Amino acid sequence: PMDLSLANKTAVITGGASGIGRETARYLVCEGARVLLADRDAALLAEAGAEIRALGGDCADAGFMRAVEIG
Repeated sequence: PMDLSLANKTAVITGGASGIGRETARYLVCEGARVLLADRDAALLAEAGAEIRALGGDCADAGFMRAVEIG
């Protein structure tokens, strides 16, 4: 990966539990950023958070990750 100087930066990623959002979270964590994930699917959100932490990343605590109901 290229050095994007993302240490001490935080990214908020909507749709972070799957697809492009989840992959973006993985990439940003590998570049040194902290991530806060938001998604409508609580189960996938918890799984994504666990994956980010397993990569050594700093992800919002499970207590802060919430599924958002739209509509």
